[in-house]
Amino acid sequence: MQKLLLLALVGLGAQLVDGSLGMAYGVTSTTLLLAIGTNPAAASATVHLAEIGTTLVSGFSHWKFGNVDWKVVLKIGVPGAVGAFAGATFLSNLSTETAAPLMAIILLALGLYVFLRFTFQGLPQGHLGKPLRKRFLGPLGLVAGFVDATGGGGWGPVGTPAILASGRLEPRKTIGSIDTSEFLIAIAASLGFIWGLGDENIDYGWVAALLIGGVIAAPIAAWLVRHIPPRVLGAAVGGLIILTNTRSLLRSDWIDASDPVRYTFYAVIYLAWAAALVYSINQYRSHKAEDERIIAEAEAAAETPDEKASTPA
Repeated sequence: MQKLLLLALVGLGAQLVDGSLGMAYGVTSTTLLLAIGTNPAAASATVHLAEIGTTLVSGFSHWKFGNVDWKVVLKIGVPGAVGAFAGATFLSNLSTETAAPLMAIILLALGLYVFLRFTFQGLPQGHLGKPLRKRFLGPLGLVAGFVDATGGGGWGPVGTPAILASGRLEPRKTIGSIDTSEFLIAIAASLGFIWGLGDENIDYGWVAALLIGGVIAAPIAAWLVRHIPPRVLGAAVGGLIILTNTRSLLRSDWIDASDPVRYTFYAVIYLAWAAALVYSINQYRSHKAEDERIIAEAEAAAETPDEKASTPA
């Protein structure tokens, strides 16, 4: 009973972070399951089964708060489901140990870009509101879905920074669209795991505990995204990406840093992250009217793309 309660609390905390920042539910939950001795495939399967419910509630909540771009959901979600099914089916025969450090470097670079861009430049002008194309979202979804299933988490860490870095979708709609499309990834990955593993290695009590905690947190997280200023949200997401992937890189076989080295890096990141959030809040207060104008123009552009396309140059 104590373990189930702990899992429910982990599910609540993980979904609160995931729903408000667009990542970390799978990583947090899978890490705990691995720590208590669950094998990687069963851990990922447990998390993805729970995510069917949490992503459904999260997607509905984001939709109610106006955080979802449905065109993005479909363009990235369908190829993402294909990648997730493939990753889940072949997880037992695949090793991500070699690829993990390389992926961490790529994500760290994206995280730094997002962190610096939103902290010091605020909302991107010129590209915000322009449509994200299938040739970008399709391959991104395929890779993110595959990484998510094979690594027990990765849909948000791969998808969120890539879309934010494009500068075409404001932070809250990026997070809402990624969270909503994750419902398709959770279903596809779960089917893949059941196909490849059967269900004898899955503890449905653990699935239920994670699900309950996540469902409670989902509406709260969606509300936070709707009301947190984009500058602050972008800085928060960037900081989380940097911290997560720095940790992965320092603990990888490529580096295998000692505890003092790792903790020094973590301390520097936390201090920089806190300073960036304070700076972003102050900048938002100074440029609130300008940010609201940019968002309004972006939403207007997103609602009438066909009319603009048919207008002579």
